[in-house]
Amino acid sequence: MAALGGARRRPLFLLLLAGLLHGTAATFVVTDGNGTACIMANFSAAFVTSYDTRNGPTNVTFDLPPDAAVLNSSSSCGKENASAPSLVIAFGRGHRLTLNFTRNATRYSVQLMGFTYNLSDTQIFPNASSKEIKTVESATDIRADINKKYRCVSNNQIHMRNVTVTLHDATIQAYLASSSFSKEETRCEQDGPFPTTAPPPPPRPSPSPTPESPSVHKYNVSGANGTCLLASMGLQLNVTYSKRDNTTVSGLFSIDPSNTSATGSCGAQLVTLDLRSSRIHSLLFQFGMDPNTSQFFLQGIQLNMTVPDARDPTFQADNSSLRALQATIGNSYKCNAEERVEVTEAFSVNIFKVWVQAFQVQGDKFGSVEECQLDENSMLIPIAVGGALAGLVLIVLIAYLIGRKRSHAGYQTI
Repeated sequence: MAALGGARRRPLFLLLLAGLLHGTAATFVVTDGNGTACIMANFSAAFVTSYDTRNGPTNVTFDLPPDAAVLNSSSSCGKENASAPSLVIAFGRGHRLTLNFTRNATRYSVQLMGFTYNLSDTQIFPNASSKEIKTVESATDIRADINKKYRCVSNNQIHMRNVTVTLHDATIQAYLASSSFSKEETRCEQDGPFPTTAPPPPPRPSPSPTPESPSVHKYNVSGANGTCLLASMGLQLNVTYSKRDNTTVSGLFSIDPSNTSATGSCGAQLVTLDLRSSRIHSLLFQFGMDPNTSQFFLQGIQLNMTVPDARDPTFQADNSSLRALQATIGNSYKCNAEERVEVTEAFSVNIFKVWVQAFQVQGDKFGSVEECQLDENSMLIPIAVGGALAGLVLIVLIAYLIGRKRSHAGYQTI
């Protein structure tokens, strides 16, 4: 990797004060050949990254360290009509956070943010199954008027596939008119709206979103010894969260199989199914087995997803002590009725028309079916109603015959 020489940091009083308040905030400066600053940025950052281990997918959270520095060999003030300004911050064993800028006549923006991370760094990515260097990137909502600094006190999250970067208390400016931040600023949407009159009245409870009908899809997880999990089901996530106006709502999010990727792992005691989409960073189902009863069951559910209108857009939940969707090993569990699995107080999963089998799966086909209690109860109801109707008809028939016999008894043959 290229050397990190010559990184310039400007000890501006206000920026250092912000750094003390937010812990690890630092100032990063990119200069041209004459030593004139063209990009300045002050922020702290946190990373949430999902990666694969030998035991299955896992998440790791880490902060931008204090020794992070501008990588001058890759950063640039840009050249007119040839290249755009870019800020590259390097840290650790080959990790880089990149901000690429662009502008028009009135505004500039961080058009693209990228993160390059090295999975061979065992301090951050322990037990990673790969030693690759990976890069993810995404557009951002970081933008400001020309000759004004971008200012965002609120947390600003940028989601890049399996990586989420959260900027804290950020001040950023490109295309500088002088080697310091402008006094004027453009505030981020997360900080607004800014009240100019009396405070608004207390917010009213928000209605729950109208639920969508989830599509049923068949998922298959295979390993070295063949298929270890078959699952056909429709999924709906029930998430309770606080919005930016501090109202608490329950949102229903249906899983769309057409926009969802499915992976998993096969183990001797644990089988996993991991679903991911643009909004869901990881929805992990864990199936375990009980050797004493020879049964498999849904043991755990983990969720890491983005809820755009939430006060904290990253929603996470985890429960590894469930006991649902249970059947004998070698058989399959089936339930046509909707089942609701409570994961935490704020998160549950609605499962529709589930048919699942874990561990001993023969020929990619479901084994003998074990019906759920809900289906058995739903079958007993029409049987009971039918029996009651049949009994009622029989009583009416007997009463009719008795009444007819009595009516004939009043006449004698002449």
